[in-house]
Amino acid sequence: MQTDILHLIQILISVVLVLVILMQVRELGSGLFGSASTTFRVRRGVEKALFQFTIILVVVFIFVSILSVRLT
Repeated sequence: MQTDILHLIQILISVVLVLVILMQVRELGSGLFGSASTTFRVRRGVEKALFQFTIILVVVFIFVSILSVRLT
């Protein structure tokens, strides 16, 4: 029962993570693989919030994954 709930949480987090990553790619204005130039920009506003939210989601996803493996 607990593992079923963890698997459901893991699926929901992964879907949200994919959506947040796709929103970041759309905000950059370039293609998925970027351009040939290697310019660096400072993240501000919504872009910075999305970036930080992505990091938090990845950490939570890894934690839930490890917890799921431990309980099975």
